[in-house]
Amino acid sequence: MTAQPTDLTQPRDLVGVGIGPFNLSLAALADGIHGGLATTFFDQNPVFRWHPGLLIDGASLQVPFLADLVTLADPTSPWSFLSYLRARDRLFPFYFAERFHIQRAEYDAYCRWVSEQLPGLHFGHQVDAVRWNPERDLFEVDFTQLDQDGEVEALGRAHARHIALGIGTEPYIPEPLKPLVEAPAAPVIHSSDYLGHRDRLLAAGHITVIGSGQSGAEIFLDLLRARPTGAEKIHWLARTEAFAPMEYSKLGLEQFTPDYTRYFHALPEHVRDDLIPRQWQLHKGIDADTIAAIHDELYRRTLHGGWPDAVLTPGVSVRTAGRVSTTKVELHLEHAQQASRSRLTTDAVVLATGYRERPLDRILAGLDPYLRRDSSGRPRIDQHHRITLDPGVTGSVYVQNGERHSHGVGAPDLGLAAWRSATILNHLTGKESYPLPRRTAFTSFGLDGRDRTRSVPAPRSLVPLTEVR
Repeated sequence: MTAQPTDLTQPRDLVGVGIGPFNLSLAALADGIHGGLATTFFDQNPVFRWHPGLLIDGASLQVPFLADLVTLADPTSPWSFLSYLRARDRLFPFYFAERFHIQRAEYDAYCRWVSEQLPGLHFGHQVDAVRWNPERDLFEVDFTQLDQDGEVEALGRAHARHIALGIGTEPYIPEPLKPLVEAPAAPVIHSSDYLGHRDRLLAAGHITVIGSGQSGAEIFLDLLRARPTGAEKIHWLARTEAFAPMEYSKLGLEQFTPDYTRYFHALPEHVRDDLIPRQWQLHKGIDADTIAAIHDELYRRTLHGGWPDAVLTPGVSVRTAGRVSTTKVELHLEHAQQASRSRLTTDAVVLATGYRERPLDRILAGLDPYLRRDSSGRPRIDQHHRITLDPGVTGSVYVQNGERHSHGVGAPDLGLAAWRSATILNHLTGKESYPLPRRTAFTSFGLDGRDRTRSVPAPRSLVPLTEVR
């Protein structure tokens, strides 16, 4: 029997597009607003899923458990990680485990627990378009209701005073390797699909991992541990000059604070664009414990003489690639510092090449006449994480994890999820529904104190050497 469209006959205060961790955080905190908000969140997936292909045994989050959906905005929320542990009767085991960084699989289970209990979440609903209806002063949200197999069951429309876009990121595949992924006679897979192809990869004679970040390191370590000593047959290649550790010093981490986010947002556009690529080690490096585990595993394999058959080479890029037979791939490599080129034949490739923000243009096509863009054609996003629209649009469109160009490297960081959600809800409700900290970093990121809120005393006055413009 064909299912009926979801009943959304009354306008909603907020409609969320996408139910990843960030919009799930927004939904959880919205649930705690005094007086209530009418909210609805849509996601095309049948259930909550958070990087299922990377839930490798033992892999941990790179942020503390306090960076859950709600705690850093409301530690008393019933949707906190500690509330999840209590509901599962696991508080004392967690207490004795003394874990500050939980495993990824546990974070995924926690988020799924929240998603199964929060009202107003609609999985199996694909949002097709968002438009502004000036006659009703409401957004129109067209969606397709899907069955468990992803087949169309019904079409529907919701109306909303405000929108929150949390459509997340998508796997990035470099151009030279796209033809190989699209013709997978030999396994060439993105790291996001790793676990689903792990057995097939392990059966390959030789494996190449491309990418110098945390995912590449975890996959290399997992493959290494599963291969026999002396016959590992693994290459690990990276464009970076070294397999570098992630910045994890306490003052370095202050670049993932609201103070730094405000500072970054106030910088000129060209300065922000120049700064982001230079901050790669804040989010693209490797956890020091993972680096140590890799070295320990490699060292263990030398105890009885000989070296493991594993090659780790940084500073290398893939120029082109092709298939030399139905079961092998040939990678054409270039070493930047040596200015040399080589070829590598392999039986399987894992692309730990990261993710890119999903373009907003498709979902916002109906709002294009109202959008205000920067000099690079990207939507302008204000300090409230709201897209700048024509003044005639009385509603707001908020963005989650699509504003790195305006808010910096902290945009995809789980540690800022609750703070950003609370910021959005405070703006949406027009009141301080969630009191937020006035100061979050010991570092003063600018000379004139403009990165701080006015209610906080600025650092001791400094006389500028040049006029601040």
